[in-house]
Amino acid sequence: MVAEMSEQISLIMKRLLTAQSRQKSYADKRRRPLEFNVGDHMFLKLSPVTGIGRAIKRKKLSPRYVGPFEILVKRGPVAYQLALPPTLSKLHDVFHVSKLKKYQPDPKHVMEYEDVDVQHDHTFVVELEQIIDYQEKQLRRKNIPSVNVIWKGLSPREATWETVEDMKN
Repeated sequence: MVAEMSEQISLIMKRLLTAQSRQKSYADKRRRPLEFNVGDHMFLKLSPVTGIGRAIKRKKLSPRYVGPFEILVKRGPVAYQLALPPTLSKLHDVFHVSKLKKYQPDPKHVMEYEDVDVQHDHTFVVELEQIIDYQEKQLRRKNIPSVNVIWKGLSPREATWETVEDMKN
């Protein structure tokens, strides 16, 4: 009885190892290793957040990266230290490869980027600039007032509709 159980356990373990190796081979085919060299230039991915904590609605193809910044040191297999400007001094200067995107430097290409006040959690706060419109949505028994808001540092095309209650908070 004990011998049968140990044989069944060993068979189960063997099948588990087979399944794990099969899944690993599937994952390895689709995985591409990201490695960069010291001196490469990288864009840094940041996520914009409004002052009231909601994501800004952006166009599909709008940029979500700032930079480029030079890699100073490779800190590990997936961590890189970047040369950040003083405006981004609040951020820790070591980033995971998932937050980086390669940039091919071109001497003719001069990039100027806006100063962004970045928080420790890789987000930046956008402040209210102007309210340009007001509307009330009619539900069955109540009205929901909302305003169209232009945010500082963003174009009027990127204005968002926010509820009056959220704006007061």
